[in-house]
Amino acid sequence: MNGNVEVVVVGGGYGGVTAANSLSRHDGVSVTLVNPRPDFVERIRLHQRVAGSDDAVVGFSEVLGGNVRVVVDAATRIDAAERTVSLAGGSALTYDYLVYAVGSGAFDPGVPGAAEFAHRVSDLEGADRLQSALAATPASAPVVVVGSGPTGLETAAELAEVGRRVTLVCGNVLGPSLHARVRRPVARRLARLGVTVIEGPRARVREVTRDGVQLHDGRELPSAVTIWTAGFRVPDLAARSGLRTDTQGRLVTDATLTSVDDVRIVATGDAAGMTDRPFRMSCQAAVQLGPAAAATILRRMAGRTPAPVRMFFAGQCLSLGRNEGVTQFSYPNDRVNALYISGRPGAGVKEIACRFTLNKLVSGARRASSRASQGAGTDRLDTPRPEHRTSNT
Repeated sequence: MNGNVEVVVVGGGYGGVTAANSLSRHDGVSVTLVNPRPDFVERIRLHQRVAGSDDAVVGFSEVLGGNVRVVVDAATRIDAAERTVSLAGGSALTYDYLVYAVGSGAFDPGVPGAAEFAHRVSDLEGADRLQSALAATPASAPVVVVGSGPTGLETAAELAEVGRRVTLVCGNVLGPSLHARVRRPVARRLARLGVTVIEGPRARVREVTRDGVQLHDGRELPSAVTIWTAGFRVPDLAARSGLRTDTQGRLVTDATLTSVDDVRIVATGDAAGMTDRPFRMSCQAAVQLGPAAAATILRRMAGRTPAPVRMFFAGQCLSLGRNEGVTQFSYPNDRVNALYISGRPGAGVKEIACRFTLNKLVSGARRASSRASQGAGTDRLDTPRPEHRTSNT
C-alpha cells in the first residue's frame, strides 16, 4: 500500500461501526463515518425506549475508535465515478473506498392511512414520536400493534407489561419467523400480559384511521395509538445514486459484499444484498458483515482477492417484557429448530445478548484506539447545522 487510503463509512449502525473499527486498526487507513445523529442507537432496545426502560442511545465516543472521524450529517448522493459523497449540509467527502451501511427503516405497506396515522419503532425519531403519543394518551386507551415479527412481539409485550391495553394483529400466524413449537410459549406469555392476539388468513389490515384499524374480514379495532412494525426497507440512497438495488432497496453485491457496479463500494448490515447468499436483516448479521466488509477492502488494498463472506447464526432472542422472554435456537444457516429457552431464563439470555453486542462494539473501539496517538479524536466530531440532519440509518 502506498500513501494513505481514505475510507468513508455511510451509516453508524451495527454494521457501520464494526466496519469502521476494523478498518481503523490498520496503518495507512483513514476512516470517516457519516451519520445523521451524533450518537449510536441500540436499535434492538428501541422498544424499551418507547416503554421507558432504556434510552437505547450510546455516545460514539464509546463504540468508535478514537481515530475514526465522525461527520454528523446525512449523505444525499454517491458519485461513484468521482468517488465523492454529497452531504445534506452542502459539503462533500472524497473516498478511495466506501462502506455502504445505511441500515433499514420503516416500510410503507401501501395500506390506506398507515403512513399518516400509524407510528413506527424502526428508528430513534419514530420511537420518540411514539413515546410522546403514548404519554399523551390515557393508559386505559386501546393500542394496536400491527405485525408479529420480533419488533411487533417485543413492542406489544413491553407496552402490555406497563399496563397498556394492547391488541396484536399478526396476519396469518403469530411469530412467522419462529418454529411452530416456539410460538406456544410466546402465545402463553402474551395471554398472561393481557395482549389480544388476532391471527388468521383474514387478519390483515385494510385501512388505518385516526382512531382505529379496519381488517379485511370487516372487523374494526378501536385504537388510540396504532404501531406498524411489519416490514423494513433500506433507504434509497444507492438507487438515487444510480447503483443497482434489490426489491428491498439493498445494494446488490457479490459474495464478498462488493457492489456489482463498482469494486470501490462495499456494503454491510441491512443495506447489503448478496444475490446468491440472502440473509435475514438483523443485528446478528450486521456485526458479522461489518468486519467482513472491512476485510474485503483490506484485501483489495493489499492486492489480494477478497474472500466470500461466511455467516453463522445461533438463533433469535426475544424479550417479552422485562421479566420473561424466548430464545429461539437455529441451525448455522439461520433455519430455526424446535429448541428454545423461555420464561425468566429467556429474558436473561436476551439481556445478555444485548449487553454482549454493545460490549463487542466497545471492545472493537478500544482495539482501534490502541494505535491512535494520545489525544486523537478529541476534535473528531463534525456537526453541521441541525436543520440539515435527516435519517439514513
